[in-house]
Amino acid sequence: MIAALLGAEEFGFATAPLVVSGCIMMRVCHLDTCPVGVATQNPVLRERYAGQADHVVNFFEFIAEEVREHLAELGFRTLDEAIGQVGSLDTVAAVDHWKAAGLDLTPILHSPDRTAFPEQDLRQTKQQEHGLERSLDVTELVPLCRPAIESGEPVRAQVAIRNVNRTVGTILGHEVTKRYAGEGLPEGTIDLTFTGSAGQSFGAFVPRGITLRLEGDANDYLGKGLSGGRIVVRPDRAATFRAEEQIIAGNVIAYGATSGRIHIRGGVGERFGVRNSGAWAVTEGVGDHACEYMTGGRVVVLGPTGRNFAAGMSGGVAWVLDLKAHRVNTELVELGPVEGVAATELEQLVRDHAEETGSEVAAALLEDWPSSLARFTEVMPTDYRVVLEAKAKAEAAGLSEADTANAMMEALSHG
Repeated sequence: MIAALLGAEEFGFATAPLVVSGCIMMRVCHLDTCPVGVATQNPVLRERYAGQADHVVNFFEFIAEEVREHLAELGFRTLDEAIGQVGSLDTVAAVDHWKAAGLDLTPILHSPDRTAFPEQDLRQTKQQEHGLERSLDVTELVPLCRPAIESGEPVRAQVAIRNVNRTVGTILGHEVTKRYAGEGLPEGTIDLTFTGSAGQSFGAFVPRGITLRLEGDANDYLGKGLSGGRIVVRPDRAATFRAEEQIIAGNVIAYGATSGRIHIRGGVGERFGVRNSGAWAVTEGVGDHACEYMTGGRVVVLGPTGRNFAAGMSGGVAWVLDLKAHRVNTELVELGPVEGVAATELEQLVRDHAEETGSEVAAALLEDWPSSLARFTEVMPTDYRVVLEAKAKAEAAGLSEADTANAMMEALSHG
C-alpha cells in the first residue's frame, strides 16, 4: 500500500512466498544442502520438500484481503485509484526521524500539480513505445533465419551492427525456443557474422543452434543468460593493434549463462563470468571480480586478471595463464596445476579459440603445448572438488543415483 501511494504499479514478492513454501532461511542455497528441499538438486533432500501451491495462493489471498481493508480505510475503491496518492501517507514520523536528518525527501513525497498538467495521470494509462518492431532482430534477423526456424535449413549471413542495436539475437533465440523448446536447433544451424560495434547484451539468452560472430567490439552483458548458443568476438580484420593488448568487450560478460560457448579475442572488462552456471568461455584478459559467484562451467583466461578473482565462486573451474596468486580471492577456492582430464579440456578449448578467432596468443601457446600447460593455474572451489571426487568414486563403484547423492553429501559434510 505504501509503495502504491508513492506511485508503484507493480509489486515483487520473493522471500515471503518462499518461506510460505517451506524455506527456513538456512542461507545454504549455493551448497546444494538445503535441509527442506527447496534449493537443491539432491534427490534425497528434494523429497523433504513439503510446499504446496495452495500455500502460496492462500498467502496472497491474505495479502489481498489486507489491501482491501487499507483501501476501504482510505476511501479508495481499487488499487489503481490509490496509485500516486502521496497525500494519503502520514509522513511526519519518517521526516522527523533522526535517521532522516540531512535528507531531502521532497522529491519522493512530491505530489504533482494536476491543474498544470491535466492530461497527466498518476498511473499508467498509455502503453510505452518500445520500438521492438524496429529492432535488428525483427527487421533483419528473424526474416533472414526463417528457413532455419521453420525447416532446420542452415542459414549463413553477414549483417552490419551498431551500438544502438541492443540484445541482438535475443528475439531470434526466442523464435527458435518457441518452436523447438529447450532442445534448440542442431549446432551451427544459424551462423551469423556481424561487423561493427555491438550494443549491450549482444547474444543474450541465445539458445543452442545459433552462432553469432562479431568482428568489431561489444558493450556490456555480452552473452547474458547464454542458453546453449555460441558467441565469437574478434577485432575488425582491418585493425592494426594487437588484440590481446586491448579491451574488446565490456563488463559482466556471460552473466548467469547456463550453457554454450564464448570465445573473445582480446581483453574484457570487470565481472567476467559472474554467476556463470554452465557456459564455457575463453578470453585474453579480464578486469576485477572475474568468476564472481560462479557456480558451473569453464573459464579460460589467456592473459592478465584484475583483483578479487573468484570471489564467492562455489562451482565450475577456471584456468588462468601466468596467474598472480595475490589477485585471487581464496576464501572458497584453491589453486593448483592443470592435470588429467582438465588438461585435455583446456587444450581443446585453446585450440577451439585459435580456430574460431585467429588468436595469436592461442596459436603461440599451442606451438609448445607441454611448456604452455605448465604456465596455467587451475582455480577450483574447495567444496566443489570434494563433491566431484566423491561423485566419481560413487559412479565408479556402480552406486545408484540416490546413493551417489548421499555419498556426495557425506563427503561435503566431512570436507
